[in-house]
Amino acid sequence: MTQPTFRFRPAPLSAALLACLAAPAWAQDARHQEPKDLDAVVVRATPLARTAEDLARPVEVLAGQRLDEVRANSLGETVSRLPGTQSSYFGPGVGRPIIRGLDGARVQVLSDGLASGDVSTVSVDHAVTIEPFMANQIEVLKGPSTLLYGSGAIGGAVNVVDGRIPEAATEQPLEGRAELRAGSVADERTGMVRLDGTNAAGNLVFHFDALHRETGDYDIPGFAEHQHDDHGDDDHDDDDDHDEELAHGTLPNSALRTDSGALGVSWVGERGFLGVGYSLFNTRYGVPGHMAHDDHGHDDDDDDDDHDDHDEHGHEAGVRVVMDQRRTELRGGLNDLGGFESLRVKLAHNEYTHTEYEGDEIGTVFDNDSVEGRLELVHRPLAGWDGAFGLQFSRRDFSAVGEEAFVPDSKSRDTGVFWVGERTFGGLDLELGARYDQNRIDPDSVAASAPSRDFDTTSLSAAARWNFGDDFHLSFGLDRAQRSPTAEELYSEGLHVATQSYEFGDARLDTETANRAEIGMHWHSGPLRLGAALYHVRYDDFIYLAETGIVDGGIPARVWTQADARFSGGEIDLQWTFLENHAGAWDLRAFGDIVRGRLDGDGTREVSFSVPHGDHTHDYTTDIALHGNLPRIAPARLGGELRWQSASGNWRAGLGAVRYASQDDIAEYEEETAGYTLVHANLAWHLDTPGGNAWEVFLDGSNLLDREARPHTSFLKELAPLPGRNVSAGVRLFF
Repeated sequence: MTQPTFRFRPAPLSAALLACLAAPAWAQDARHQEPKDLDAVVVRATPLARTAEDLARPVEVLAGQRLDEVRANSLGETVSRLPGTQSSYFGPGVGRPIIRGLDGARVQVLSDGLASGDVSTVSVDHAVTIEPFMANQIEVLKGPSTLLYGSGAIGGAVNVVDGRIPEAATEQPLEGRAELRAGSVADERTGMVRLDGTNAAGNLVFHFDALHRETGDYDIPGFAEHQHDDHGDDDHDDDDDHDEELAHGTLPNSALRTDSGALGVSWVGERGFLGVGYSLFNTRYGVPGHMAHDDHGHDDDDDDDDHDDHDEHGHEAGVRVVMDQRRTELRGGLNDLGGFESLRVKLAHNEYTHTEYEGDEIGTVFDNDSVEGRLELVHRPLAGWDGAFGLQFSRRDFSAVGEEAFVPDSKSRDTGVFWVGERTFGGLDLELGARYDQNRIDPDSVAASAPSRDFDTTSLSAAARWNFGDDFHLSFGLDRAQRSPTAEELYSEGLHVATQSYEFGDARLDTETANRAEIGMHWHSGPLRLGAALYHVRYDDFIYLAETGIVDGGIPARVWTQADARFSGGEIDLQWTFLENHAGAWDLRAFGDIVRGRLDGDGTREVSFSVPHGDHTHDYTTDIALHGNLPRIAPARLGGELRWQSASGNWRAGLGAVRYASQDDIAEYEEETAGYTLVHANLAWHLDTPGGNAWEVFLDGSNLLDREARPHTSFLKELAPLPGRNVSAGVRLFF
């Protein structure tokens, strides 16, 4: 099998999108994104239909114009300007949300209430199979969400609502949106189209969407590899020959190509709906900083682009990933069921394949076949409590084939039951919840060192909102949440190419328990809104990947282990419409967040592992500290944005900046990271046409000062900075 090419080629889908943009309107009313009060948007991540303003537990929502302005290639980057939320980074194709310093297996990524079905928690180089450009709204649940979504949401959840299976008839027989955009930093070309329609009888509703994106290697402000200033200028001059060999100005092997599409159809009646959907997500991306040497004897005269081991800049071909997911869903709902208000059923089957190429050769293939089902039954008031019962189950069959498959094949089975409820006592709104889960993991290579494991987890939650009036309320939250270890944490053993380290699991790991306390406030008075929160989480038996300090053949060794840990932090968000006159409305937004993560154990723990070397091994035993800072904790941030919208609504603009502080609260063997400031801006012109369409031309900019930025949360920060200055422009059509 040959390595797929990443060169840009005109795509048939892009041509179709262009034709769609030029086509006449089909609907009578413009379907464009109106400005929305995001606090008033109904949050779908909870079975009780409540707005972000009504919920006692912290939640952030992106929708409408605000979502249009921040859509990015990855889900993590799309939500990264929300308070308390940052993004991991493993090149432009990979960015997973980080919530209050927690990521990976502690943050659940959902497609309208069901898991994404990918393996982005297995390795930091695996992308999330959810396309932000298809989202109607994105919801970020901060703090433990295990009550609703189980063990994998102990740190929070991000729910992407895409409407790919319709639940209600559309307002017009046919409506939708399309977009074409181009970006400068990586020669980006993106096109998407979305169609929703209803038959004349009003009971058959369909959905269709498609997206194509291509980028080349992206531009960077300086060198790809971090240049440590450890010597004087004279010594640095002696390294000129070495510097010439380093990537500069462009990051090799950072190209990206993504195709996504979906088709859904539903029957909608007066009391409910039943729908099915099928979607695909295919992406190909390079892993920056991972160069593969051509040791396979390919003919240098081969004219096939797919066999070209060097990119246009002359660098050796590197590790590239081809990811493909096919997802089939069934969803249904029924209202007014006697003592119950509604019943919702969701079922999804995912077939996922992730292939890593080293040059032209296949290195490792990851397969993940999963099924997940969810039932939510909303009951009428019981003893004054509104609430919902839920049942959730999932099955995952995971396999990895290749010399560098560091995680063994395994089967995982999870089943959970839960109840959430709420009641109002005068000016006090109270929310309670409980959940119980059974988890089982069966590795295929059953041995004394890799036994099957069973876990029982219980989570309890209480949240209260004290309403002092319509304009001001305080919120309080207490949670006890548990998480069972994942297969990667239990059974990893061997070279993890993505992180350039040896990684070793511990099959004896136990469940981790988080006890959270939080206090928050929300105040709004006319044009001014202010929100703030302080939280503290105490983890018992926190599972983390520890540095051992041992380096074998230039590759460090890391082990999964447990120790008590503490996370403390705070957030603040201010929004103020400080001027509104005949010229339009001027808004100021400012936000900040900070989190500190520390181990709180005593002494050290002895660990032993063996690094394979052909027909022999190197055996090691060492002690690791159970105290000190945790690695890759997100730095503190301050952000601000000035926004303007004309009185006519035809123009809007914004200019903002986010300052990421330096991170010097570092773990043992970890390097400090310098701070940086990212400046962004947007400009859009909107036009409603007589035919009922709406056109929008936009211009967006990011990292406008062209600063070198290396996120502390990234495993690649020493090899791959964030993209440099980018200006993207495009056109949207709403119909």
